[in-house]
Amino acid sequence: MDEALRELYQEVILDHYRHPRNFGKLDDEARSVLGNNPLCGDRIEVHVRVCDGRVEAVGFEGTGCAISTASASMMTEAVKGKPIEEALAIAKTFHDMVMEGAPGEELGTLAVFHGVREYPSRIKCATLGWHALRAALEQSQQVVTTEADG
Repeated sequence: MDEALRELYQEVILDHYRHPRNFGKLDDEARSVLGNNPLCGDRIEVHVRVCDGRVEAVGFEGTGCAISTASASMMTEAVKGKPIEEALAIAKTFHDMVMEGAPGEELGTLAVFHGVREYPSRIKCATLGWHALRAALEQSQQVVTTEADG
């Protein structure tokens, strides 16, 4: 990762960690799924309210490292207002970027997570909220875990 991208990565991650967007629980109509990363203890619960096939509102709560918190914060901004299919496509693109090194330019600021690939133990941190989001959008009630990631 070049120095300019590394600095941007650190700046964006720290900003979203210190000031997470959409942090908090939604009303009782929201779908909620808990994500657990047993490797490091991160626990992120994602709340999604869907209306007419769109992500009307999305939030998260829990505890985690800077990467899992920042990723969940940025995820909420990326999918809010999007049709479910588009939100799921964004989640897949993000997953492919951090897991397989696929380009992520179409993800905008989320592309800063491309560098997480250099730190394999942090990939699970970055994907935790996304696993919970996908499960919530697919109406799963299961606790999701990062143990399926490589």
